[in-house]
Amino acid sequence: RDGIESAMKRKRAEQQGRQAEEEAARFLQAQGWDVVDTRRKTPAGEIDLVARQGRLVAFVEVKWRRKAADLDIAIDEYRLRRVAAAAEIVAHEYATDGEDLRVDVILLAPGAEPRHIVNAWQP
Repeated sequence: RDGIESAMKRKRAEQQGRQAEEEAARFLQAQGWDVVDTRRKTPAGEIDLVARQGRLVAFVEVKWRRKAADLDIAIDEYRLRRVAAAAEIVAHEYATDGEDLRVDVILLAPGAEPRHIVNAWQP
């Protein structure tokens, strides 16, 4: 029974994550970004969204929480370092003409405005 419940929880979390990524993509598009890739897998981990605006490419981590108050602790240095490492592996595929690169975060919760943290990773 515990195995089934945890599998169901994982499936729900996966669905919520996908919905959050879709919402974040729509948010970025409304801000004038082109979302050029989603769920980009690399040996270092997964990048939720890759977006381009002019000469800038952003590797975006998306976090969703049930309560807006939990968003303040939704992202940490470990997670950002993993996204940055994944971005380093594939950056050459998206930045083919000397574009600037950065790691952003979008935080989402029901009833809250999306929070876009620009250039969240600065090693």
